[in-house]
Amino acid sequence: MSAIKKFQVTFDCAEPERVARFWCAVLGYVVPPPPKGFATWGDFDRSLPPERQGASFACGDPSGVGPRLYFQRVPEGKVVKNRVHLDVRVGTGLVGEERLATLEAECARLVALGATRVQLLRADGFDESCIVMQDVEGNEFCLD
Repeated sequence: MSAIKKFQVTFDCAEPERVARFWCAVLGYVVPPPPKGFATWGDFDRSLPPERQGASFACGDPSGVGPRLYFQRVPEGKVVKNRVHLDVRVGTGLVGEERLATLEAECARLVALGATRVQLLRADGFDESCIVMQDVEGNEFCLD
């Protein structure tokens, strides 16, 4: 049997730090300390060649359990639906009105952070309710 591997989730985006800080607020993730010799990430960024400044950013689970999130600048904008998306699990174990109330409360918090509410998908007998959303650059995710 093979060992479980650690992995990171990489986002293509236009503004890596902005998107990373949004996801930090969503998930309770933190920005790691800057590289040795730099007081801030801004200091590190200014040390890079101009074309690399602002090109990437990362954050991680402060407990070290969840995957690292990496954000990289790409020249093209988002044009189609994501083939992979994150489900932010805020309603695990809840059903009915209690689940909907929990999803709606988290949706309101994330909209205040810059997310966009797309659609409420109501429970259908197979799946529980969830809310489809978009992050600050339009990447889809679900509140589940």
